[in-house]
Amino acid sequence: MGIFDQGVRGYAHFGLPVSTLKSVHHEFPPGFSLLGDHFSPVLALLAPLYWVWDDPRMLLVGQAALFAAGVPLVRRIASRAFAGADARVRTRVLDGAALVYGLGWPLLISSRSGFHEVGFAVPLFLLLFERAGARRWAGAALAALLLCATKEDLGLAVGMFGAVLLWRERGGPDRWAKVLGWALLVGGPLASAVEIGRLIPAMGGVPGYYWNYGRLGADGGQALRHVLGDPWLLVESAFSSPLKPMLLSWLLLTTAALPLRSATSLVALPLLAERILSDNPNHWSIARHYDAFLWPILVTAAIETLGVLWARGHFRQARRLGTTAAVLSLAASAALGVYHLAVPHEWQPKPSTAALARAAKLIPDGATVEADNQVAPRLTNRTHVMLADGTPRGQEYVILRYTQRAFPFQRDPEQAEYRAFLLAHGYQELFDQDGVTLLRHTGTDPVPGARLPGPGSTPYQEIIPPDVGHDFFLG
Repeated sequence: MGIFDQGVRGYAHFGLPVSTLKSVHHEFPPGFSLLGDHFSPVLALLAPLYWVWDDPRMLLVGQAALFAAGVPLVRRIASRAFAGADARVRTRVLDGAALVYGLGWPLLISSRSGFHEVGFAVPLFLLLFERAGARRWAGAALAALLLCATKEDLGLAVGMFGAVLLWRERGGPDRWAKVLGWALLVGGPLASAVEIGRLIPAMGGVPGYYWNYGRLGADGGQALRHVLGDPWLLVESAFSSPLKPMLLSWLLLTTAALPLRSATSLVALPLLAERILSDNPNHWSIARHYDAFLWPILVTAAIETLGVLWARGHFRQARRLGTTAAVLSLAASAALGVYHLAVPHEWQPKPSTAALARAAKLIPDGATVEADNQVAPRLTNRTHVMLADGTPRGQEYVILRYTQRAFPFQRDPEQAEYRAFLLAHGYQELFDQDGVTLLRHTGTDPVPGARLPGPGSTPYQEIIPPDVGHDFFLG
């Protein structure tokens, strides 16, 4: 949340999306742009929100609006799929599809996790499918272009939709449909290749920084050679953890496997392969935003399947499968998100969270701060903030929890050890409540080991603690 706030604020001031929360912690050189992390220039479209209210919460408002923008698109997709049904059936289908989409557990989990560029991906996928279904090829092309500007890997999904479009239009008379199909099939993967290989490094990124496929090879070329020589490596990687088949089973269960009967589901294949073949346990959990990328694809494919069944006269089967899918999906939503809205306790902050908020208020505007991951978004719009990660940065204030582990610390005692170290080297404690401390640097001597990334610094990824990803729901 804090990273995206700093980045969008950069756009709002007509600059690059620079984030000290990201760059300092990962040791990127000064001036590193978030475009060198993930290529998401579409986030610049949120800049006008900051001209209305310069506050990180505008990101949540914007994301909610983007998710909500998918509701009329889902209704249009459903209306077209059930064009031959009578008015009463169509009304029920449209309302049911909109409800299942809007209360989808992937959107609820993603919203609970904060802000992410997936906020743009969800409605843009739906716009791509809806415009293509209406045979409005210019609108579909625009949606595809914006998807490629949302995240560097989405070009692969765009290319897959190009293949689906070509297959559906085989033997058809619409020349522009085929032109667009070929353009997406070739242009989508090409856009991803250019963004990953050229544009991200040009913005200060490191080639291969997010390569998480060591089981297959050290890089993409080596992985391809290994897989061509031994295709069984893909199977071994896909089943290297029991959470991977569990993830696939969960996606099928909550949609009653309806998407599998529509070619649109193939669009999800590259995004699923990225996660299933990954060595990163974060990619296997349903407790993060990754499934929201899949949700518009799965919902559209399910609607198309039901529409085909209805058009062929299988009314009873369509009703049964549609009702089953809706019940399973909404039950998952109730278990994973909706209950948070209904239980009063969930609206109350935990003692440590409330203490972080109280401590943050004591930090003056314009100060330099090392901040706990959870409280950072409360400070990004009025201080110069970077992540408290156990490496001394020599900043004026440090705010962190020290009785429970927080990202990016690896062990429970590390925060307490860091607090003790700072107190012994020039910091004074101003606040200590509910396991939260606020320290201020009052000494004159530099803090031993304090450093900030310089021009020659080498970026790194933190090591994921071994217990992360072992719980399928909580990650």
